[in-house]
Amino acid sequence: MDLRLPALRGPRRWAATAAAAAVVVLAGTGVWTAAASDDAPEVHRADRVMATGGGVKIDTSYFTAGSGRRPAVLLAHGFGGSKEDVRQQAEDLARDGYAVMTWSARGFGRSTGKIGLNDPKGEVADVSRLIDWLAKRPEVELDKSGDPRVGLAGPSYGGAISLLAAGYDQRVDAIAPAITYWNLADALFPNGVFKKLWAGIFVNTGGGCDRFEDQLCTMYDRVAESGTPDPEAVKLLQERSPSAVGERIKVPTLLIQGQTDSLFPLGQADAAARAIRANGAPVDVDWIAGGHDGGDMEADRVNARVEAWFDRYLKDESGADTGPVFRVTRTGGVDSTDGAAQLRGASADAYPGLESGRRTVALSGREQEFANPAGANPPAVSALPGIGGAGGLSQLSSLGVGVSLDFPGQYARFESRPLKDNLWITGSPRVTVRVKSSTDDAVLFGKVYDVGPDGRQQVLPSQLVAPVRVQDAKEGKDVTLTLPAIDREIEQGHRLRLVLASTDLGYASPVTPATYTVSLKSELNVPTAPGLSTAAAPLPSWVWWLPAASALVALALLLTGRRRGTATPPDAELADVPLQITGLSKRYAGSTDRYAVRDLSFRVEKGQVLGLLGPNGAGKTTTLRMLMGLIKPDGGEIRVFGHAIRPGAPVLSRVGAFVEGAGFLPHLSGRENLELYWQATGRPPEDAHLDEALEIAGLGDALARAVRTYSQGMRQRLAIAQAMLGLPDLLILDEPTNGLDPPQIREMREVMIRYAAGGRTVIVSSHLLAEVEQSCTHLVVMDRGRLVQAGPVGEIIGAGDTLLVGLAADIPDALVEKVAVLPDVESAARTEGGLLVRLTPAAAPTGTVSGAPVSDGAPGGVTERSASLLVELVRLEVPVASLGAHRRLEDAFLTLIGGSA
Repeated sequence: MDLRLPALRGPRRWAATAAAAAVVVLAGTGVWTAAASDDAPEVHRADRVMATGGGVKIDTSYFTAGSGRRPAVLLAHGFGGSKEDVRQQAEDLARDGYAVMTWSARGFGRSTGKIGLNDPKGEVADVSRLIDWLAKRPEVELDKSGDPRVGLAGPSYGGAISLLAAGYDQRVDAIAPAITYWNLADALFPNGVFKKLWAGIFVNTGGGCDRFEDQLCTMYDRVAESGTPDPEAVKLLQERSPSAVGERIKVPTLLIQGQTDSLFPLGQADAAARAIRANGAPVDVDWIAGGHDGGDMEADRVNARVEAWFDRYLKDESGADTGPVFRVTRTGGVDSTDGAAQLRGASADAYPGLESGRRTVALSGREQEFANPAGANPPAVSALPGIGGAGGLSQLSSLGVGVSLDFPGQYARFESRPLKDNLWITGSPRVTVRVKSSTDDAVLFGKVYDVGPDGRQQVLPSQLVAPVRVQDAKEGKDVTLTLPAIDREIEQGHRLRLVLASTDLGYASPVTPATYTVSLKSELNVPTAPGLSTAAAPLPSWVWWLPAASALVALALLLTGRRRGTATPPDAELADVPLQITGLSKRYAGSTDRYAVRDLSFRVEKGQVLGLLGPNGAGKTTTLRMLMGLIKPDGGEIRVFGHAIRPGAPVLSRVGAFVEGAGFLPHLSGRENLELYWQATGRPPEDAHLDEALEIAGLGDALARAVRTYSQGMRQRLAIAQAMLGLPDLLILDEPTNGLDPPQIREMREVMIRYAAGGRTVIVSSHLLAEVEQSCTHLVVMDRGRLVQAGPVGEIIGAGDTLLVGLAADIPDALVEKVAVLPDVESAARTEGGLLVRLTPAAAPTGTVSGAPVSDGAPGGVTERSASLLVELVRLEVPVASLGAHRRLEDAFLTLIGGSA
């Protein structure tokens, strides 16, 4: 069995005894190689075998690219693997500005020595010696002499060494351990029960007991024979666990833990998070879909997050997007195209732990008696360690397939009523039961099933069970059982079923026959993590295959001679008009009199940046969907350059659109993503205008880098570059600045203005009114599906009654009083920047348009009344430098929609 899993990329100084053994580079073993791609810096790799004392030799590789000093990253591998497992991650990190060292741990790959399960005097000391070596490299950034800027990352066995190194060596600056343990004794001996299957896999994967340190081999033989961990075994594993130095781990830590993991379940990461956060260090927690039992390891997403973590805490890039403090991946059904599980993320600004938002669920069931059979045979089946692979039983359970097995007469069960509402459990359920045994000790395996409405279909979430050893149980004992941490939605009408079994395939149960009696002492207490918010569903696959599919459908229609009917002929008079909408209407599905959009009419000209504004429910998104040919209107007409819009209309090739949340393949560069997208459209490569679109987006050298290294702002600009491929004459942007910081918003504004300046047209839908005011030339304001007003930004803002008169020189109070008594002036007062003049209320706001074309207006929104005022000011010899509306777009917007935003 190979425990190697997809590698994940990404203060205390070692004791004097460890520093005494110097690192020796063996002569003749340094070999330089290079790896590069056309658009990325060349990566140099140096292989060395280092002697770390006691006759042990460690096989290492060192990766660098470019010049100058940079932070270092040590990448560790999983149990049973070697440094080659993390080579690709090392090269990627090197290209992105890190000096990276990989190595094979003792007893693995070409490294010598015996396996010590991360012995502080062995494997942990080796890491400190590697840090010593990095401190002498001219490429590595130093915090001070002998102290390199360095981070550690790795999965499983490599994750534990990352935590341990941070506890023993104060030079470590940041870590990103994945799917690993905090306390190895708790992981292999949970609640005093021996996890025999996983322990046996460990020994087998390491090459047999004699490949381990003698005391470890002796301990394993002893526990495997007795089936019961003894205090000496617990102490030995605890001493080699990160928990032993938990109070000394004070560096930024990104904890990535698997939900489908019966070896190192979520509780291990929870214990680590609580301990490290108590030390005052930043800690983020990410529960991924995979784990040691299989499932999706989300390698690309996790790799990007680990690198961002190092960018933030090793490169000191304060703008690096390190992700939410807590994130959990949720499985939402199956993709019908390839059968893969569809993943979504839920996140929170604070880590909820395993106990937050607890609710009680009543269970029913009488006192029950069941047997522990002789030899604990046959055992119940939950997880099957070692048969995970890319799927595994836990993956099936996440998709609603029940695969566990309990034998009649070997368990007790208690059940809830059908749930009245959906219940999302996030954390560890708890229950108290009374246990009585015919023997001194009892071993029970607790699990909570999701039971379907028919009462027969039951699913064990992630195939996880909670073992517990109950000592001195002959007279009966109350036991509070903490059940496995999970993240699962229990649907309305389903039930929760608590099962307490006497056996489990993965664990050692007493071989002596016994009778157990169990009764309920409490309700089932379940955590709900109420602060979590689930991300929107990913873009459907049709977003990508629709262009090619449309081309195939068109070809089929042409070959078969079928006709859709006579197409509406183009309007020659509108051939140069990017967009004209006339009487557009769309009813809500199933309704005859409720409209999402009703009688909407406006026109957009070349060179304009049009802001489409309106409160939620105004009909903006429906309008854009009709404009892109995705849905059909119930009435009215949309013409783009004179051509009527319908699904698949050829003129849509002149339209580019960006929908918030555009997806990219994170392991490909920005340029490769755009090239792949263009190929999917089926259009000729020469029509892409790739270089022009990229120049407008302003990504520069970042195009050669993997997208996973991009900031949020860079991803947004890449998405706009994708929409601009082919240099469409009409560009539609839906919330392009969502999630961006102020500098990134400014960059996005410049992109839109630059694009329209070339004679093209941009339509942008946004809730950021201040940004729309600065970037748009014209506005269309909608409310409840109807047009409220359309016109130039200055004209709409200038529809108010307050004007700001900029003064070239100060004026006396007497002159201010003369201005205040002018016709149509209600008041005049000094203000910062000039004179604030309030006109008497007009009968109706000027500039209001209902169904009229969007037309150009005078700069600054100078209306007829303000022009009259200007004449009077000049007559009074007021030194006027400027005259304009003193109102923000927000004020105008709220006035127009009556405060319904």
